[in-house]
Amino acid sequence: MNLVPLSCRLLACLLPALLSAAPVLAGGLAPGYRNLPFSAPEPGSYELPVLGTAADGVVLDSDGRPLRLHALYDGRIVLFGFIYSTCDDVNGCPLATVVFQKLRNALKSEPEPAGRLRLLTLSFDPEHDTPEAMRRYGEGFRDGGVDWHFLTTRSEAELQPILEAYGQSVQKEYDAAGRSTGKYSHLLRVFLIDGQKRIRNVYTVSVLHPDLVLADVKTLLQEVPVPVGGQAASPPLRAGDDKTGYASPAYETHALALDARRGRPADLFQRAQRPVLGLPKLPVPADDPLTPAKIALGRKLFYDRRLSLNQTFSCAMCHIPEQGFTSQEQATATGIEGRTVRRNAPTLYNVAYLTKLFHDGRESSLENQVWGPFLAANEMGNPSVGFVLDRIESLPDYRGLFEQAFGRGPGMETVGQALACYERVLVSGDSPFDRWRYGHESGALSEAARKGFELFTGKAGCAACHTVGDRYALFTDDALHNTGVGYRASMDKTPAARRVQLAPGVSFEVDAKTFAQVAEPVPGDLGRYEITQNPADRWKYRTPTLRNVALTAPYMHNGVFASLREVVEFYNRGGEPNENLDPLIRPLGLSAQEVDALVEFLSSLTGGDNQTLVSDAFAAPVGNGR
Repeated sequence: MNLVPLSCRLLACLLPALLSAAPVLAGGLAPGYRNLPFSAPEPGSYELPVLGTAADGVVLDSDGRPLRLHALYDGRIVLFGFIYSTCDDVNGCPLATVVFQKLRNALKSEPEPAGRLRLLTLSFDPEHDTPEAMRRYGEGFRDGGVDWHFLTTRSEAELQPILEAYGQSVQKEYDAAGRSTGKYSHLLRVFLIDGQKRIRNVYTVSVLHPDLVLADVKTLLQEVPVPVGGQAASPPLRAGDDKTGYASPAYETHALALDARRGRPADLFQRAQRPVLGLPKLPVPADDPLTPAKIALGRKLFYDRRLSLNQTFSCAMCHIPEQGFTSQEQATATGIEGRTVRRNAPTLYNVAYLTKLFHDGRESSLENQVWGPFLAANEMGNPSVGFVLDRIESLPDYRGLFEQAFGRGPGMETVGQALACYERVLVSGDSPFDRWRYGHESGALSEAARKGFELFTGKAGCAACHTVGDRYALFTDDALHNTGVGYRASMDKTPAARRVQLAPGVSFEVDAKTFAQVAEPVPGDLGRYEITQNPADRWKYRTPTLRNVALTAPYMHNGVFASLREVVEFYNRGGEPNENLDPLIRPLGLSAQEVDALVEFLSSLTGGDNQTLVSDAFAAPVGNGR
């Protein structure tokens, strides 16, 4: 039986007395025990620099379950500190625990910051601080409010890389006979980590104070990501002009300036060689192998606006990196000169695994697919293949690049291959779901998401089309199905009036006649039938992957649903009945709580390293026309 040392069992009981004694003992106590002699800075009146990326590592929670630090960060603001439970230096480990406790008490009346903050206490004495010991250590501090986890590791061998990554020096103390005293020499350090897993402050004994930490936490909560101190901030995974909450009169814009859209190039070739948790080996055609030169050239072409008819439009303007390589801001895409495209821009994440491309599955290879948007009059608008090739030949910054990548100049084949190589490496896995199912980290997925997965593969039957395997999950059968969405769009009568929102909280009903005078008629769309001319294929569309689905709203081939909840509720009703409705579509009989659980599960499918791809995209040249 592991007995928790007396010092950690009594710490929770002694805290009130210690705190009340702080004014008397102030001369010997760290500043964190007493009131600040000055006012804390106003949150948001200053900026916190980016000090680096917070490292990952395998830890054990107080129930002995393995999980990764990054799974605990999971978009929250985190205070992360190292301690050992038998520390008797009042200005050492107990100080960190006291400050965490005071901070949590201060937030009891502020649910918004409390709900977005997580406290992590990790022992650097795994031999004595077992999960059971850490559970007992934390018992006195679990009274609701801020989420607080008490962690340890399996061994010193698993702990050491974490200590090194965070620059936390720890030395065991030994007596004259060379026996361990059970004490450690260390410098107290507490790390403030933002929602993008970046270290934003490091507190030592002299500055670790709950008032200062609280001001920093609230500053991060108010922060709109912009370059700080000349360093590029990690890019947000959302629309540049996020309209969330626009229906409220209290809406405030937080649009991101284009000059803040900077990033850091990544080694995409090396990244593509590494296995990705939850995904199979990357398929690469024998006649278009990946090379660094081809990926770099394809990346340049992808973001080059000069390759459209009027030199204003690139592939990336429909497949926006920070918006899941699709567009969160439009139901259907918009091409050059504002020309309407009748379908939603599909995500390019994990497009390498697909054998059917476009919503109607009309292409089978990325190398050929790229020419569709180049030549579509309502997308990039080029009149011919030769027109595109002549444009590339005329641009001096492309000189020698095709020869370096392919041994020959630009052509229909080499342009397609280069772009395909870049799109092929946009691989996204290692989501919380993957870490739970394939990484066997029991704490990586919330209880609600686990319930959602049970429904996904059981009662709701989602996995019949969005497949999940024993070793990996693509979340698509790469087939085409009629769910009734296309049928409903084709058959619905024009409503007598439509509600149009003009400003936050300001909407008007516009009658159909007035609307028709200013709006373009919605084009017809019969889906796969347009390719095969087979009546049985009417309104069939390719099953999209659900990976990163929380990033890729709006949903369906025509962007008709704005939220995941709307999608789940549509399927719960049994889709839209029609003569070609897929037999897999049926009413599901899900309760409101089960719908919530499914949405929670779908939200757990966001890749763990998407920021790397987005930051790399931000660093790419856009090729503005002159």
